Amino acid sequence: MPPAVVLVTGVSRWLGGALAAELASDPAIDRVIGVDTVPPSPAVLRRLGRTEFVRADIRNPLIAKVIESASVDTVVHMNISSTPAGAGGRVPMKELNVIGTMQLLAACQRAPSVRRLVLKSTSAVYGASPRDPAVFTEAMQARRVPRGGFARDSLDIEGYVRSFARRRPDVAVAVLRFAHFIGPRIDSLLTEAFRLPVVPTVLGYDARLQLLHEDDALAVLVRATTGDFTGTVNVGAPGTVLLSQALRRLGRVAVPVPAPAIGSLSRLTRSAGMVDWSPEQMRLLVYGRVLDTRVLREEFGYAPRFSTSAALADYGRTLVPVVAPELVDAVVTGTTAVASRVAGHATTVGALGRSLWRPREPDAPVVPGLRAVRDV
Repeated sequence: MPPAVVLVTGVSRWLGGALAAELASDPAIDRVIGVDTVPPSPAVLRRLGRTEFVRADIRNPLIAKVIESASVDTVVHMNISSTPAGAGGRVPMKELNVIGTMQLLAACQRAPSVRRLVLKSTSAVYGASPRDPAVFTEAMQARRVPRGGFARDSLDIEGYVRSFARRRPDVAVAVLRFAHFIGPRIDSLLTEAFRLPVVPTVLGYDARLQLLHEDDALAVLVRATTGDFTGTVNVGAPGTVLLSQALRRLGRVAVPVPAPAIGSLSRLTRSAGMVDWSPEQMRLLVYGRVLDTRVLREEFGYAPRFSTSAALADYGRTLVPVVAPELVDAVVTGTTAVASRVAGHATTVGALGRSLWRPREPDAPVVPGLRAVRDV
C-alpha cells in the first residue's frame, strides 16, 4: 500500500524539497510534511505544492509530537549535513547529524503509526584508502575507518538505524548509500570544486570517480519511499571517470599539488569560502571510490538513466570553460602523437644499434710453435 502520511526532513535543501514536491504530486498520498530548521527559499517553497512545512529542529524532542499528531507512517531522513560550514561549525554539524538522528529515531520508536523509515546515507562510509577494493559491495566495510567528519557521522547514524530496526522489527527500513551527486541544480562537494577555474589535484594520483545525476537520486528516493524495499543498497551511476578526464571535459585547469601541502590548501580554500574540504573528501580525490550496483538493478529494481559520463556532461552545460575542452584534447592528442613518434624513433635507433654491434670474440689461444691468430 502507498504511504498515507510522509514526513521528510531536510526539506529546505534542493533534494529534500524536490522529493517532497514529487510525493505531494502523488494523489495516492494524503499528506506530505516537510521539516527543517530554516524555511525553504521562495523557489523551493513554490515547488513544494501542498507540502505542509513545519519549522522544527529534529534535535528537539518536540519532533515526536509532530509525528504522533499527524499519524506519520513513513519517515524519510535527509537532514544530514556534509560540511561544517553549512551547519555553522563542526560541533553543530555533529549535533545535527548524530543527536538529531537519535531524537528522530526515538520519536519513531514511540510512534505506533510509523511503519517505514528511509535513510539517505552516503558511500563515504566505505572510506577511501590505497587498500580499497576495485568496487565496494554492500557487505564490505571501510579498510580505514574514518576518524571524524561527515563519514564518521554517517557510520554512527547507520549504526543507530540498525539498532532501531532491531527494536522495531515491524518497521521496514531502507538505507540508501549514494555516490556523489552532480547536476545543474544540486550543490555538492564536486559541484563546488568543479566550479573553481583552477582545481588542485594531488601530484601522482588520478582518482576514479563514480557519480549520480540529481534526477536519478530523486527517482531512487521516490521509489524507496513508496516501494517495499528493505535493506541497504548502493546507489551510483554505471561507469567511472578519472578526475583528470572530468576536469578536461569541463574545461578546468588542474594544478597538481604535493600531498603534504593538501592540508594547508584545504584550510586556505575553507577560510576563503570557496570549497569546504574535509580530510575524507580530500582522500576521495586521491584514491577515488567505486560502488557495486547489482542490488540497485536487480533487487531494488532501478537502472539509472544517466551514466557517470552523461551526468558529468549534463552538469558541464552550466559551466563556462576556462580552457576549451577541444583545445585540451588537441594538446593531449598532439603530445601523445609526438611521444609515440619519439618512442618509435628510439626503438628504430635501438634496433639498428643492436644489429651493428657485435660482441668481441675472445682471443684465440696461443699454440706453441705456431703464430697466434687474432680474428680482426
